[in-house]
Amino acid sequence: MKTKDLTDAELVVLGLVAEMPRYGYQLEQVIEQRGMRVGPLIGFSSIYFVLGRLEKMELVSSEKPTEAKAKKVFSVTDAGRAELVSQTLSALRNLRPNYSSVLLGLAHWPVLEQDAALTALQKRSEAIGAERERIRKVQADQQPLPDFVEALFDYSLGQLKAEAEWIARTLDRMNRKVI
Repeated sequence: MKTKDLTDAELVVLGLVAEMPRYGYQLEQVIEQRGMRVGPLIGFSSIYFVLGRLEKMELVSSEKPTEAKAKKVFSVTDAGRAELVSQTLSALRNLRPNYSSVLLGLAHWPVLEQDAALTALQKRSEAIGAERERIRKVQADQQPLPDFVEALFDYSLGQLKAEAEWIARTLDRMNRKVI
């Protein structure tokens, strides 16, 4: 049975449960370790909500161990594995527009003072630099990593590098016009 397209958060959680049965806290740890935080959509408090939705769609099942304080463990179902394969191939194959908040800032640039706008872009550049360093450290601390996890880190770093280069060109162009 084909389900609707899964949200990014649902796809992340389903994929991690498909790797091996896990409970919510383990999912949180792996998401953090791999730098897979999908924006604000998959905070620790939402993992069990996402698991509940996946369970309702019959993509995962849960089993609570017999011990009183044991945690509920989630496993992928056959339907979940099939859906994961289908939607993962789609995610790799299809280009989906990615709307960054910076696009909103650029669209509304005319309401800003030029100096304030340029300062905001400079601050964004500094935040990108700090995030690149944080990701590099997380990546280095976990070596050796499987190739697909290295690719996750490399993609994120490449995106951040491209944005940092864009900001530098934009600041240079805008600063030349101010003079």
